[in-house]
Amino acid sequence: MLTAERRQYILRVLSQDGKVVAKRVSEELGTSEDTIRRDLRELAAEGALQRVHGGALPRPPVYGNFTSRQTQAPAGKATIARAAIQFVRNGQVILLDGGTTNIQVAQHLPQDLHATVVTNNPHVAIALEAHHPHIEIVLLGGNILKEAMVTLGTATLETIRMMRADIYFLGVCGLHPSVGISTNHLEEAYLKRAMIACASEVIALTVPEKLNTASPYIVGQLSELTAIITEQSVLDEVLEPYRALDITVVKAL
Repeated sequence: MLTAERRQYILRVLSQDGKVVAKRVSEELGTSEDTIRRDLRELAAEGALQRVHGGALPRPPVYGNFTSRQTQAPAGKATIARAAIQFVRNGQVILLDGGTTNIQVAQHLPQDLHATVVTNNPHVAIALEAHHPHIEIVLLGGNILKEAMVTLGTATLETIRMMRADIYFLGVCGLHPSVGISTNHLEEAYLKRAMIACASEVIALTVPEKLNTASPYIVGQLSELTAIITEQSVLDEVLEPYRALDITVVKAL
């Protein structure tokens, strides 16, 4: 089998099964595991998959820069946001991190809500300032990660470590039952870990395309989540592994 044919086979297995096990593929193709691992390295370098121990998993889709992400699937994100605010109560300290879905959460919060919102997402702060007079806004300082338009760094981490939040709406890059919560940037992984550690409830907001995918940097295990909110279109069989971990799964209407 030619290299190109072998790699197409690997991608077909990934699409059909949601994962690639190097040993199994090597047996199916009658080639060495070293050859398959080399193929996986090359495919990972091209952004076609995410290598994990023993094989590979799908990577989340590439959505482009922050501006382009704001225009993608706005109706689905708004639906998720409306489901998310059902968890919000007066008097809470609420964490909102990066992601365009969290901007939708900020926009959908009740205008009469009395709460404190802590965020490293400047667009969230702007959305709240315009229409939410009773919300105290804490915008975390730090260096701007332009790709995601969030603040990161030592100053951001130190401020989060001084806080106790009631609820954290987690912007997701990748969720997978075995890998856990993952993201594309190392410093963002550190910050998300700190936010999880200081929150009583952690609710992951995810579009369907990010389920069962893995990004390069691990934030934590799924056991750290209180709930996952996604879209109504996601099949129950996709969500069952998450429910089996005693995570509340909400399919937004």
